[in-house]
Amino acid sequence: MKIAFSDEEIEEFIGIINRIAQDHPILVDKYLQGKEIEVDAVCDGTDILIPGIMEHIERTGVHSGDSISVYPAPTISDRVKETIVEYTKRLAQALHVVGLINIQFIAMNEEVYVIEVNPRSSRTVPYISKVTGIQIVDLATKVIIGETIRGMGYEPGLAPTADYVAIKMPVFSFEKLRGAEISLGPEMKSTGECLGIAPTFNEALYKAFLGAGVTLPKYKQMIMTVKDADKPEAVDVAKRFEALGYKIYATRSTAKYLKEHGVNALRVNKISQESPNVMDLILGHKIDLVIDTPTQGNGDKTRDGFLIRRNAIETGVYCITAMDTANALARSLETAMDRLTPVDIAKVKNL
Repeated sequence: MKIAFSDEEIEEFIGIINRIAQDHPILVDKYLQGKEIEVDAVCDGTDILIPGIMEHIERTGVHSGDSISVYPAPTISDRVKETIVEYTKRLAQALHVVGLINIQFIAMNEEVYVIEVNPRSSRTVPYISKVTGIQIVDLATKVIIGETIRGMGYEPGLAPTADYVAIKMPVFSFEKLRGAEISLGPEMKSTGECLGIAPTFNEALYKAFLGAGVTLPKYKQMIMTVKDADKPEAVDVAKRFEALGYKIYATRSTAKYLKEHGVNALRVNKISQESPNVMDLILGHKIDLVIDTPTQGNGDKTRDGFLIRRNAIETGVYCITAMDTANALARSLETAMDRLTPVDIAKVKNL
């Protein structure tokens, strides 16, 4: 599965697909870059119960299993929530579901679109059960053998929201999968997940990153190389990391754009250029973080972007390939700094 942003990319991807004879038709969907929302629900054939609505931090286009997921949904309106509840009920009834159902939605400009409906359990069932206290598998089992949601003492619809925030963070094993492309997209690549729970969003996010093994800062140096479409967003991200005391290295076009917009980015040569170049920085084991948002491309493993991402992972450097994830990490580190004493902050800034 690929996302094409131009006619040229469509031709490229179709060409790759057609290198081998296909037994099945090619399915083409319209891509909407909105907020991805997910629900797990129980239906008894008439009524539904939704323990909670989950919102992904990464925009649509990143597989739900690879997205950072937040409960309760922090930014969608009450109107969108009501629409999601109504669509979930209508879909469950139309499909004659008795048991579990998982639905993924897009919320965009107050409109709600359905990505897919799965009349089964999903990987988020343990997560939503744990954070809401509603044992959804137990309830689904009981409705399958004839009990009803109302009969078990639950009010149909969306359950009351908890007074804390729970964030599911994906965990990856890219360092063990030699040669694998690490950039995130529609195909799932995570191999696990962890959970951060706290009274506030920022603290839960900080705990979730810690749980996933992201313990920064170390050297307070980072590399940024982003595609043209992401450069405007990269400016804000870079300024946030700069405020955290990070020295930012960037490849030619990214460095030029960041400097033009008030970021003191230090230009570094590409891999194919003379030393010191970006690979020297990574292999020097003094880099905390690489933010590299790749063009869609055809997965050419000789490209600079692929080599940067792979070498970063293989040398223990945390690598981000989506601007939404980069913003989330910056927010997490800002929260960490807020929790430190002035003496602690001075020590961190002097690393």
